[in-house]
Amino acid sequence: MTESNSLPPPTVFVGIDVALDKLDLARSDSSQVMTVANNPEGIAQIVQLLKPLAPATIVVEATGGLERDVLAALLDAGLHVALANPGRVRQFAKGLGRLAKTDAIDAHVLVEYARLAAPRLAEKRSENQQELDGLVTCRRQFTQVRTEQSNRRRQTRSKLALKAIDAVLKTIEKQIKNLDAQIAKLIESDEDFHACDAMLRSAPGVGPVLSATIMAELSELGSTGRRQISALAGVAPFNQDSGRRKGTRAIRGGRTAVRSVLYMGAIAAIRFNPIIKAFAIRLKQTGKKNKIVIVACMRKLLTLLNAMLRDNLSWNQLNLVKALDL
Repeated sequence: MTESNSLPPPTVFVGIDVALDKLDLARSDSSQVMTVANNPEGIAQIVQLLKPLAPATIVVEATGGLERDVLAALLDAGLHVALANPGRVRQFAKGLGRLAKTDAIDAHVLVEYARLAAPRLAEKRSENQQELDGLVTCRRQFTQVRTEQSNRRRQTRSKLALKAIDAVLKTIEKQIKNLDAQIAKLIESDEDFHACDAMLRSAPGVGPVLSATIMAELSELGSTGRRQISALAGVAPFNQDSGRRKGTRAIRGGRTAVRSVLYMGAIAAIRFNPIIKAFAIRLKQTGKKNKIVIVACMRKLLTLLNAMLRDNLSWNQLNLVKALDL
């Protein structure tokens, strides 16, 4: 009886470039690019192709929500999928020396990104999780519009223009209140959301907006380490040293929406949270600038919230954890 000399099948990586009306799929085991319509039929065709192939990683580039259907279908099929930030992918392409940009080239770059960058795999989200994400995103967009219109109002002298802006602001305020009510209703109706919300909001400085944003856009909270969660939220300081030069450490990257809301939470916590307040006072006494103090408090607050969810503790139960060097 002879031993089989057959080799195991090669590991396959896949990249999918997403556009409004089409999907371009490239594979590491082929130079060809497969193009299908970005609709249920085209997505089903991709799933049918990839499911028996079982790629090591499939990278889908985030494209303003156009990628959601194909991402959900691939996750439903049990495939390993990662959602890539287009800015990072473009920097990666430049690092490879690929300056040209077409849909086919982008698909092949995504294949290399899947193979070399080891992107974090996406997780299947429940319907309630997707609904909460949509509501929180919509609220944030309306809040941005409100800020824009308020700024425009201060620079306007025309009475008719002011009347039009006031009408817009009134409508936006009403929609934001409606969204707040819908978010609260959704959280109340979901046992997991309700328990997480109660735990988060037990910490002084954490209000309904910060709590909902964390649950919608930072689901890793409580299941990862403090350094990783700080990087995900964009509050981790990175060195900028080169040779003998010692640059100032600065935060960058991460999830901007989370960082923005966390900033407001830290401002409130510096006033009303005894742990964060004492921490801020210590930093100021050492001569730290206000901006550095606020960012450090953002990171401290996030670390405490991470410990709370990790150990399933409310703020008042966190005494032992608060005493530790988190």
